[in-house]
Amino acid sequence: MEFKDYYQTLGVTRDATAEEIKKAFRRLARKYHPDVSKEAGAEHKMKEVNEAYTVLSDPEKRAAYDQLGQGRGFQAGSDFQPPPGWDAGFEFSGRGSSSAQAADFSDFFTELFGRQMGGMGDGARYTHRMRGEDHHAKIMLDLEDSYHGSTRGLTLRMPKLDRHGRTVLAEHTLDVRIPKGVYAGQVIRLAGQGGPGHAGEPAGDLFLEVHFKPHSRYRIENKDVYATLPVAPWEAALGAMIKIPVPDGLVEVRVPENSQAGRKLRLKGRGIPAATPGDLYLVLEVVLPPATTAKAREFYQTMARELAFNPRQNLGV
Repeated sequence: MEFKDYYQTLGVTRDATAEEIKKAFRRLARKYHPDVSKEAGAEHKMKEVNEAYTVLSDPEKRAAYDQLGQGRGFQAGSDFQPPPGWDAGFEFSGRGSSSAQAADFSDFFTELFGRQMGGMGDGARYTHRMRGEDHHAKIMLDLEDSYHGSTRGLTLRMPKLDRHGRTVLAEHTLDVRIPKGVYAGQVIRLAGQGGPGHAGEPAGDLFLEVHFKPHSRYRIENKDVYATLPVAPWEAALGAMIKIPVPDGLVEVRVPENSQAGRKLRLKGRGIPAATPGDLYLVLEVVLPPATTAKAREFYQTMARELAFNPRQNLGV
């Protein structure tokens, strides 16, 4: 997937005002609109201009896009994958992006904005026009929050235009109770914490989509949790009972004899403790003692002589 430099597409600077972005779009639309343009590739160029304007004319999308590229030196056309949690902490309104926009624009746009939560059709907005808009944000939690539950102070950033037409971020902090068993993709609803209502109507709601921060030890897949379990060669060969820490305490695990590296030990129900809990998988890693002493080298040499073992037998050698 290629990185799109929307400022370059519109020919504006990164501190351009909303009015400057609008003028640049109108100028390019007159040049490339396929109904009037004689330029080669005008239709494709007009799609690029429309995509860039869709992002840069929306304070929310523009702020998120700016945050994504800030200090990372992405170049237009270069290979790109969005970093995990790149948009965490941004509070978006309920507008979202229409499926028609996502289908007509690039993979880059779809990856960043085509999957935003929320977004109501015109009919829904009309029916509830006086109620406050629902807002949405992605939050990054620690795995331990799911196992134990917690209360987190979260700072969200809501993009808006200042009096000069430039996008700024207004921050606000709120305390959120994280329920035990929360899982990636789950949405926590905070009633009345969205956009303000009008003419005495209630405020909208704030929906927080849960994601987990990368963990130094655990990997999360849906509601299952994976961890590497280092074992000594004799533990793998002879079997052993070993005690290890897991996210919700200590457990004693039986390593079956003649286990090989990569074998998975399943602890049923010890994954994410949701209503239907996941499992915890321990992936065995056989760790060899270093041959840094004369006694250790002698031990390995004895094994080499006395054990009829060829680890490459299945390769035919």
